[in-house]
Amino acid sequence: MTDKVYNVLFLCTGNSARSILGEAILNMDGEGRFRAFSAGSKPKGEVHPLAIKELQAMGLPTNHLTSKSWDVFAGSDAPKMDFIFTVCDSAAGESCPVWIGHPMTAHWGIEDPAAVEGSETEKQRAFALAARFMKNRISAFLNLPLGSIDRMSIQNQLNQIGLMEGNIGTPRKL
Repeated sequence: MTDKVYNVLFLCTGNSARSILGEAILNMDGEGRFRAFSAGSKPKGEVHPLAIKELQAMGLPTNHLTSKSWDVFAGSDAPKMDFIFTVCDSAAGESCPVWIGHPMTAHWGIEDPAAVEGSETEKQRAFALAARFMKNRISAFLNLPLGSIDRMSIQNQLNQIGLMEGNIGTPRKL
């Protein structure tokens, strides 16, 4: 077992819902072996209130979560990422910054709960579903033997995780 702490960046366009869910869930479930961050190509500037509500219902801290640009993580003074996961098709299809250190990437598309229209109950259900899909993918990711398998095998597993229940797109190369 390695003592390495892996840096993980979750990307989506608005950085208000799915990527925020990923950041919060991995920071808790990763038990110190992972440091998760999130960002967006066109950040909304605030975290969606229903994302905060869902994370609090899951018992996760939310006071540190902010909506920010992926440019924050593209500079030379930014943390070097080991993994980058796009969680929306829009961000996966955009021209991403050049990431320092050539992190492993995968597309884990999940439908945008913030785009759901309907009653407050239907909207809350959409956030709960997105959180469940994200938690399941993160659980599969956490069970990968990262220190003992080769890069190609890890990449294949990351792509397979992106095809789990709740997928909205096909894996893409970042």
